Amino acid sequence: MKTVVLISGGIDSFVAAAIEKQKGSELYGFSVSYGQLHKKELESAKKIGQFLAVREHRFMNIDLSWLPSSLTNPDYIPETGKSTIPPTYVPARNIIFLSLALAYAESIDADAIVIGVHAIDYSGYPDCRPEFIESFQRVIDTGIKKSVEKKKIILKAPLLTLKKSEIIKIGLNLGLDFSITWSCYKGEEKPCGECDSCKIRLAAFFEAGIKDPVEYKTKGG
Repeated sequence: MKTVVLISGGIDSFVAAAIEKQKGSELYGFSVSYGQLHKKELESAKKIGQFLAVREHRFMNIDLSWLPSSLTNPDYIPETGKSTIPPTYVPARNIIFLSLALAYAESIDADAIVIGVHAIDYSGYPDCRPEFIESFQRVIDTGIKKSVEKKKIILKAPLLTLKKSEIIKIGLNLGLDFSITWSCYKGEEKPCGECDSCKIRLAAFFEAGIKDPVEYKTKGG
């Protein structure tokens, strides 16, 4: 099976891609530089692609820096009390990423796309939920030439109902090197240990009873 795997540079996309590789799929990596404030995660994405020996790793450059998000705009300040969605949410990001990955997948006649989203202990983004994955599968089934010709591209989200600690354990059982991943929202020499993403990661490693191999600037302050 030929599979396009979305690689962000973090733990989740790494594990999701590795699960697909274990099944015998030929992996084609796909990463996006979208105007985020730092490139650390893209550096990690490249390392992950090399670790997994992907057949090809395509890096797409698009500019989403104009969108209201603290990941793209250092001066962005959300309206207080208006939403439970964190300020790191980038509007429609996974819709955009999956659309680009779908175009890539159809162009190489791939059978599947893998994304590492999960909806248990996560940041609360609406495009990480099961109903979103189900809806995008319907888009695939109705909106591309391959589907009209009665062929399938399957959208896989193997981590969707797993906790972060469970994802980490699976990754370690697969022999993955988490020291090459990057989760921090900041782009400093070391991950900060204080942003929401670092906190979620550290809590998951603690719950799993495993030491995070990444060295932090500070662990939770």
